[in-house]
Formats: sequence, C-alpha cells, structure tokens
Amino acid sequence: MKMLVHITCGPADPTRAALGFLVAKTALAEGHSVTLFLAGDAATLLRDAELDKVEGVGTGKLREHYEAIVKAGGRFYVSGMSAKARGITEADLQGKPAEFAMPTVLVWLATENDRIFTY
Repeated sequence: MKMLVHITCGPADPTRAALGFLVAKTALAEGHSVTLFLAGDAATLLRDAELDKVEGVGTGKLREHYEAIVKAGGRFYVSGMSAKARGITEADLQGKPAEFAMPTVLVWLATENDRIFTY
C-alpha cells in the first residue's frame, strides 16, 4: 500500500512531529511505500540540528525515525514556500532523500497514494 504522511508540526510540537515520522517508519517496516511531505513549521525538521534535538513524549527521537525511514527507502518533499519563509536552503537538504516541492506536488501525492496521515 502507498502512504503519504503530511506533517505541518515543527520543533515547537515535538511529540506530533516525531509521531508523524514514527508512523512513516512503522509503515515502511511493515512493507508499505511511504512518502512524507513537510510543510509549515515541519519544513525545518530536516535540518541536522532539529533532527538531533527533537524528541516527542512517547513518540521517540526524530533522528532515529529519520534514519530508519531513509534506510527503508522513504522519500521526503519539503514545501518550497514554507522552506523559503523559514530560511531553509538546498544546503539543509544536501545528502538527504529530499527535495523542495510546490503545493501541486502535495495534491498529486494525495491522489497517487492509498492512505494519507496528517500530523
């Protein structure tokens, strides 16, 4: 099954942000195809500093979930407009399976996936 995890919560809500990554990691571990779309404050989550510090209450460490997602072949899209507004650059995504995308990509992903989770 193909799943889209759309996350808009950032470091200010670490429990929900980490929960979105945890669900993606779990779905991948169960053999599903997963794409994550990070928008709003979530656009900052792929910065190394945020990956290292964000930890949810009962939802785990963002870095651990991210590493498992990458290892299992998960893919990230980051809202280009959200990123620009928050100073996120290509350097923040360098070496990561991630790219900037416009809202049209989110709409396309929503139509291409079997299930959508939002956090």
